[in-house]
Amino acid sequence: MNEFIQLIQDHGDLIYVITAVWTFFEGETFVLFGGYAASVGLLDARGLLAAAWLGSFLGDQCWFLLGRRYGGRMIKRFPKWEPGVEVALDFLHRYNTKFILSFRFIYGIRNVSSIACGMSRLSWGRFAVLNFIAAGVWAGVFVSVGFVFGQLSEALLGKASRLIGLGALGVFILVVMVVVRRRPVQLKHEVVEQGRHLDLSEIPGGEEAADEMPEKAPEKSA
Repeated sequence: MNEFIQLIQDHGDLIYVITAVWTFFEGETFVLFGGYAASVGLLDARGLLAAAWLGSFLGDQCWFLLGRRYGGRMIKRFPKWEPGVEVALDFLHRYNTKFILSFRFIYGIRNVSSIACGMSRLSWGRFAVLNFIAAGVWAGVFVSVGFVFGQLSEALLGKASRLIGLGALGVFILVVMVVVRRRPVQLKHEVVEQGRHLDLSEIPGGEEAADEMPEKAPEKSA
């Protein structure tokens, strides 16, 4: 926890650039601690929000384009992604806009959801608009949670709040991650058990990948 505070103190305003780069890939924990830092005056909350918003938006926009152009090849290269992509596509089909606005909070498939959107028939423009809104909501939620946690710690613990509060926030993050990741993992296991597989010939970049996939051996009858 002290390392995070030291990182902020060492890099000054460059921390906002680091936030944007970090959230380009994934950065819930980083943004939560950033929100906490903003509550004690180490960071500007608005600057942190803007950096996290931009990084998250650009990151998922990039994954969408990769899914649109190379979706089939990516699934062939990383077959472990297939169950998560299948679940994400199912959610997109059933909930559409609601899923696009909320997939950042669905742990277990969050990292492949933008790829799945790119592999669907969803237009780039529509995804960009919804992704921009969703990135802002995501950034606002995590900055706010960290900020409020810091304010409450200060009110309850006084001078000791910085160290104790950061430790408590770390424990809180760990518990939440364990709880929220269980259901998506179960969904992916159900996909595997049901034998559902993506039809690579129907997704962008999938025709060549489908041709290169080895045929499955016929199942033996009982």
